[in-house]
Amino acid sequence: MSTTPTAPAGAATHQWRGVIEEYRDHLDLPAGTVAVTLGEGGTPLVRSEWLSETGQAEVWLKVEGQNPTGSFKDRGMTTAISVAVHEGAAACVCASTGNTSASMAAYAAKAGLTPIVLVPSGKIAAGKMAQALVHGAQVIQVRGNFDDCLRMSRGLADHYPVALVNSVNPVRLEGQKTASFEIVDRLGDAPDVHLLPVGNAGNISAYWLGYKQYAERGRATRKPVMRAFQAEGAAPLVTGRVFPDPETKATAIRIGNPASWRLADAAAAESGGGFAALPDERILAAQAELARRDGVFVEPASAAGVAGFLQDLEQGISYAGRQVVVTVTGHGLKDTATALEWFGEVPQVVVDADIEAAAKAAGLV
Repeated sequence: MSTTPTAPAGAATHQWRGVIEEYRDHLDLPAGTVAVTLGEGGTPLVRSEWLSETGQAEVWLKVEGQNPTGSFKDRGMTTAISVAVHEGAAACVCASTGNTSASMAAYAAKAGLTPIVLVPSGKIAAGKMAQALVHGAQVIQVRGNFDDCLRMSRGLADHYPVALVNSVNPVRLEGQKTASFEIVDRLGDAPDVHLLPVGNAGNISAYWLGYKQYAERGRATRKPVMRAFQAEGAAPLVTGRVFPDPETKATAIRIGNPASWRLADAAAAESGGGFAALPDERILAAQAELARRDGVFVEPASAAGVAGFLQDLEQGISYAGRQVVVTVTGHGLKDTATALEWFGEVPQVVVDADIEAAAKAAGLV
């Protein structure tokens, strides 16, 4: 007979409620804001034996692809949409390379708002476009890049009754900083180093904000060094110059003029960290190795932190004995076309319905 204790019939047990309700006391939101939530946050922190052994460190992956729409954007979108509803908005707008549009469309659907999405024409992965369309977004393709789309989104918000929910909206960072809280709550303190990809630069800014606040409130004894990585074809934070025509296979970070540039520079400088650039080949190779070694499938941009860790080691930067967290920002199913392109032709192994034939094809005999 089982002796496992169970809750009385009809009694509620605590389940994850989304980042607003879990961390409301640490969020700067208008009083009385009702959470529009899909249960975002509470994502896994997975130890990477591969990276830990390679770097003689303790390396953890913050797997943000486990959020409801498959990326970290949901953390900021729950706060942005909740405040938009609180302030009476009927519509919302964003510029996007894909993940923001997918997230905004889902949360807008939940809230009953009209979502308007501006994307660079032909520069968005099919999986992300499908998400936005299925959730009911009005998708407008722009002959230009992400920076053009963001400029237009700002203009629409300035002159029409729509809420801008890109990360230039500070409420977005309030939601995104909760990832730092979760890491500290899980590990018992902040890590020594935090690595992540950077595109529009809101995420590094949000993580740093969260780490600082937890330290100030006595929830952490230290703050990590923040290191962020860009693709060589879209590396304004590394080079200090705008990329008017950014290009990379890592579409989520294909941004040439980050909106949160100043905040990202501050996060890197204050933490003693910095930025580095990676060739696409390294990013795609890290994506494949992460899936094969740790069982974590991420979209290309999400592997930039992993690729950066490996590049740092090759360049003589030591992580030995240190606790490291690497944020992987979005699920690999966001962009299957690039993954299949990297691996080449899909294997066409076809056998008869015969056990021995299958064994032979699998190399078992």
